Amino acid sequence: MAYSPFLLVPLVASLGTALFILYRLLVNYDAARKTGLPIIVLPVDCGNPLWLIVDRKIAQWIRRIPIGSGTFTRFNWRGWEIWDRYKAHQQLGDGILFVTPGKNYLQLCDAEAVSEIFQRRADFLRPPEATEMLNIFGPNVGTTDGTQWQRHRKITASSFNEQVNQRVWMESIIQSTGLIHYWSSKSSITSVAQDTRTVSLHVMSGAIFGKSYPFRGADEDVPTTAENSSGYGEALKTILDRCIPLVVLGRKNLSKPWLPKSFRELYHATLVFQDHMTKAYEGEKRAMMRNDKLENNLMTSLVRASLADADQKGKITGFRQEGLTEEEVYGNVFVFNFAGHDATANSLAIGICLLATRPDLQDWIAEEINTTLTGVESTDSSYEAAFPHLPRCLAVVYETVRLYTAVAIAKSTGSSPQSLKIGTNTVLIPKNTVIIPNYSALHTHPRYWGDDSLEFEPTRWITHTPTTKGSPASSRPAEHFKEPTTRNSPFVGWSGGARSCPGRKFAQVEFVGVLVGLFRDFKVLPVPFKGEDEGMARARLLHQIRTDTGMRLLLQMLHPERAVLEWKKR
Repeated sequence: MAYSPFLLVPLVASLGTALFILYRLLVNYDAARKTGLPIIVLPVDCGNPLWLIVDRKIAQWIRRIPIGSGTFTRFNWRGWEIWDRYKAHQQLGDGILFVTPGKNYLQLCDAEAVSEIFQRRADFLRPPEATEMLNIFGPNVGTTDGTQWQRHRKITASSFNEQVNQRVWMESIIQSTGLIHYWSSKSSITSVAQDTRTVSLHVMSGAIFGKSYPFRGADEDVPTTAENSSGYGEALKTILDRCIPLVVLGRKNLSKPWLPKSFRELYHATLVFQDHMTKAYEGEKRAMMRNDKLENNLMTSLVRASLADADQKGKITGFRQEGLTEEEVYGNVFVFNFAGHDATANSLAIGICLLATRPDLQDWIAEEINTTLTGVESTDSSYEAAFPHLPRCLAVVYETVRLYTAVAIAKSTGSSPQSLKIGTNTVLIPKNTVIIPNYSALHTHPRYWGDDSLEFEPTRWITHTPTTKGSPASSRPAEHFKEPTTRNSPFVGWSGGARSCPGRKFAQVEFVGVLVGLFRDFKVLPVPFKGEDEGMARARLLHQIRTDTGMRLLLQMLHPERAVLEWKKR
């Protein structure tokens, strides 16, 4: 019986692939072995874009096999850190090397080592593959390095000013007032994540583009005659939800007629979002040319910078260049939307659900809110007068981010090996090693946070100043927010060092403003299922948060619709 030689092609290709994977594993293992750090060998590169599409499903399927539990199903999928927390580091050490056929990945749970990495930004760079998606619309503060990054950082940091924070506060109060009106009108809600995305989108639209929209709930129709954010919002949502094909194929290639319809829809979304930015950009330019009164929003600040660039053409000294180009404005606006929309929306949804499990904490922040805003309607409050006096609300923000950090910022040794002190030992980390500060472990390790490290306890962020001698007996100790230290802190919720998130205050003001709008006059509780009392319902919701929160693009509740909540007037 004759066999076609073509039948051997798949066999040879499979064998060749297997041998190449084995070879790469051996090379990377040899490099990792020389560090003396604990090693875990994984068969698939953690950063492989195709693997990121199917990793969770395959890991779940293998776990069903009697012998399916092991290092592969424990570590080789996105979001394993949330399930594992600090356990791997407690078992193996503060630095663990994942050896894969692609690259080696150093998982790090050492506050001093992480701080050193953030400080040595010339030695530890952002891996290019980790920032590819952020370059869709142009270079920006998240994707540049060296002097170009310094230029972007200087301009974008100045754009996040107190005037913008006032706009964020106002928009957050307006949106959360509409949100609580919608939620309290229903016997129960299952749309917490969907509605917080709307809130975050509208806050971003107001603060970045100067466009305000009324809040609309998940099942409320938008009047066809009204201006609304749906085009911009849907485009951004499509881009964020389907980012992997965008990264793999590139923006322009998505329009090919032979690709799936969903890819062409993604391409259309990039055009809609680009068009929204262009109209806002051109509108700001015209307003500036006419010397119109300019609003305090991020687009205005960035347009000013881009016009400065036009004036500086030909006036470049060395590598220094003033201002931003139009493409760079678009790139930074997209990064602001990417980081500020999904990350804050997901954190808000998780934070609200966590508070629903703790009625005592709801009373705690409501007391602070009502004391601070005595005699003032929430919608009449100002950022300057209110925000500095709400440390309890800010503590809720930090505690939510501590337990559920949106995304870890990866670093790389680049083309040269780098030495790093981990614990008491100095280790030479091989070139092209990706370093991942394990936020989930850093933020929950009992060494840093005590025996209740896994518990939601915002009070850990509050310090008290004793009352002075002779003060009234009824006066209580003054409360202050305990700001994390800038160096060697185990809290890196908004990254650290010079490349920390420039929008950190933006996110904090938005989160606190939403808490004010929601919890001043209302409280939330999980709706008991059949056979449950209130305590059992709270325990079930807490279990859902802990077991059903994972990575998609960012960390989020995977099935938030299962969190059935009820809002009641205080």
